[in-house]
Amino acid sequence: VQLQASGGGLVQPGGSLRLSCTASGKIFSINVMSWYRQAPGKQRDMVATITNTGMINYSVAVKGRFTISRDNAKTTIYLQMNSLKPEDTAVYYCKRSQYGVDYWGKGTQVTVSS
Repeated sequence: VQLQASGGGLVQPGGSLRLSCTASGKIFSINVMSWYRQAPGKQRDMVATITNTGMINYSVAVKGRFTISRDNAKTTIYLQMNSLKPEDTAVYYCKRSQYGVDYWGKGTQVTVSS
């Protein structure tokens, strides 16, 4: 399974960005896809998850500002990030979990700075 993430960049505080992640390869319909992030010197933390049935979970830090969604036909997930703060600056990673195996994509940098 390969994961291709895109959409990162530099944005001012209060701005918005939309990340995308598309899965390809040996795809199974039962899965969970997630966004994680890792700031310099910190551990990688979960941001949001979405199951193939649409169940969603957010971290406390982003709830109310970020929205995860998915297009099952395109095996793609999205992360709409609004009201961005400097503390959201991190490398954002996409993860797909299926039948007990986790697959990670290469990260995309998000920098929130004036």
